[in-house]
Amino acid sequence: MPEMPPATLLAALGFYNLLPAIVFMPTRRRCDQAASEAAFTRRDPNAERVQARREFMRGFVADHPEVRGHRHWNTILRGAVASHHAGHIPAWKLAIEKLMSAGLLDTIFATATVAAGVDFPARTVVLTGADARTGGGWRMLTASELQQMTGRAGRRGKDNVGFVIAAPGLHQDPAAIAQLLKAPPDRLVSQFRATYTTLLNLLDAYGSFAPVREIAEKSFAHREAARGIARLEREKAESVERMKLKLKEAGCDLPYSLALGLERLTSSRARLQQGQPQTRAELLRQWLTEVVQPGRVVGIGRSGRRLVLVTQRNGGQVIGIREDGRRASFALERIGPVYAPLYQLRDELIEEAFADVKAKGASIAIPEPRLRDARSEDVEALELIDNKIDAMVPQSLGEGQRQTCREALWATLPEAESFERAGLQSRALREEIWQPFEQRARVLAKFGYLDFEAEKVTERGRWLADLHVDRPLLVGEALEKGLFASLDKVQMAAVMAALTSDEDRDYGELELDDAIVETLARFEDIGFKVATEEWKYGVDPAPELNFSAAATAARWAGEAEWSTLVQATRAEEGDLFRMLSRTGEALLQVASLRKVHPQAAQTAFITAEVILREPVR
Repeated sequence: MPEMPPATLLAALGFYNLLPAIVFMPTRRRCDQAASEAAFTRRDPNAERVQARREFMRGFVADHPEVRGHRHWNTILRGAVASHHAGHIPAWKLAIEKLMSAGLLDTIFATATVAAGVDFPARTVVLTGADARTGGGWRMLTASELQQMTGRAGRRGKDNVGFVIAAPGLHQDPAAIAQLLKAPPDRLVSQFRATYTTLLNLLDAYGSFAPVREIAEKSFAHREAARGIARLEREKAESVERMKLKLKEAGCDLPYSLALGLERLTSSRARLQQGQPQTRAELLRQWLTEVVQPGRVVGIGRSGRRLVLVTQRNGGQVIGIREDGRRASFALERIGPVYAPLYQLRDELIEEAFADVKAKGASIAIPEPRLRDARSEDVEALELIDNKIDAMVPQSLGEGQRQTCREALWATLPEAESFERAGLQSRALREEIWQPFEQRARVLAKFGYLDFEAEKVTERGRWLADLHVDRPLLVGEALEKGLFASLDKVQMAAVMAALTSDEDRDYGELELDDAIVETLARFEDIGFKVATEEWKYGVDPAPELNFSAAATAARWAGEAEWSTLVQATRAEEGDLFRMLSRTGEALLQVASLRKVHPQAAQTAFITAEVILREPVR
C-alpha cells in the first residue's frame, strides 16, 4: 500500500481516540518533513492549548535563547505536532519533551533512537516500517529496538492499554513486526574495551599484569570466554580425581603428576614418529623446506649447473633470478645443491653472488642429509623417551608391584589427555582475552609510557592515564613534542575537533587557512608514527583526522554566531552541538595537565571556555 499522508494518519488516529501518538520514522529528514506536512494542513482547534504552547515557548526562550526562531517553531504552535531526533540541538529536544509531557502536543515524529533515551507519555505508537537507516544503508530493526519503541505505548495512570499501529507504506512488513515482538530481547553487549587509558589505570592501580588479566577475564565483555574457562577448569579437576581414583584402586601410592608426565612423553613420542621421514624423497623435501631461503643461490637439477638466486618462496614454489637476469619459477623438488651464504637482493650485487658461488663451489654447499643418519637420530630420541617412561615407576617397589603400578599409570592415560586438552583450551581462551591488552602494552612501552618487563607505569604513563580523550597516544606524543604549546585558541580548537570527531561525519565544507592545515599535517605525521607501531603489534590504528570538523570548530572558536555557523556549514544543529561538546570536553582534559604541560593546559583552558559558550553547554 502507498504511504498514508501524515495529516491523514493523524486524522485517523484522532477519529479512533488514539492520540497522543509517537510516529516512528526511518530517517531524520522524513521526521521533519512529516511534521511540516501535518502542521500545514492541520490546526489545533483547542485555543487554550495553543495559548499554553505559546506561553511555554515564550518562557522557555528566556532560558534557552538558541531555540528562538527555530525552523519548526510554527509547526508546534499551529499543528500541535513536532519532530524529535538527534539532528536537533538538546534545548529544542528538551522543549518538545516538556510539551509532550504536559499534554500540549498530539504527535511527535521520531527516529528509533528516541525510544531508548526518552520517556514520552503516548497513548499510541505508530510504526511506519520494520527497518532503520544507518550510515551503511538500511537494516532490519532488532527485537530490542522494536520492543523499546512499542513499549512507549500507554500512558501511566491514564491508559489501561497502549496501542501499536502498523501504518500503511510501501516498505511496511507487519509479519516481520509481529515476529520481532515475540522474539526474545537481544543479548547485552558489553562496552568494556582494551584501551590505552584502561590498561594504564588498571596497571597503575594493581601494580602488575596478573590482576589486570584477572579483571579482564571477569569482565562482562568476556563472559562467554569466562564460562568456557570455568567449564574447562572443572574438566581438569574431574580428570585429576579420576586419575587419583584409578591409582588408589590399584594400590599405587603415586602422585597423579606421574600420569601427566606419561601423557607428555607418549605425546612427544607420537609426534616424533609422525614427523620421521620414511623415504629419501620425504627427507629431502623437509631439508629443502628448511634451507631454501630468499638470498641463497641454488642449483637446478642434480647436476646443479644452472644457478638461480632465490628471491621468494611461496609454499612449494620457488621464484628467483637466473644468471642471465631473467626471472625463474620452479618447484622445490627440482633443486639440487643449496649454497650456504645469504646474499643481499640488490641488482648491483647479483653478479657478485653468482661469481662467488662459482669460485668457491662445493666448499660452501650445504651437505644433504642422509636417511640413515636421520633415522638413527630419531631412534636415539625414541629410546631416550622409552627409558624415561620405564623409569617413571620407582625402583624401590617390588617387581610385581612395579608392574601393577605401570599398568595403572597407562590406564590413567585417557584422563591425563583430557586434562592436558582442557588446559590447552583454557590457556588459549585466556590468551585471547589478554591479547588486546598485551598488544597495547607493547605499543605503550615502545613510546615510554610503561615498562613492559617490570610491568610498571612510567611517570609519562601516569599523566597519560588521566587523559580521557580519543586517540590518547597521539595526543600524548603531540604534547611531549611540544606541538600543543605552540598553538593559539583557533588552532587548538581545530586540532581537538579533528582528533575527537568521527572520521566519516561531514560537518560542512568551510575552508581551512594554511596555518591550520600545516598544523594538522604535523599532527598527522605523529599519527602516522603511532599507527606504524600499532600496526606492528596488531592494534587497529586510530581513525584519520576529520578536517571538516576542524574547519567548523575553528570558525566557532573565532567567535562566530551560532546561526551563522549553522547556515555556513549546512550541517544538522544536533551534530554540530555534539561535535563541539566533545571538542570542549577533550580540551578540558588537556587543561587538567597543568603540572606536566602548563603552556598547553593554559591554551586548552582558554579555548574550552570559547568552545563551550552558549548554546554549547
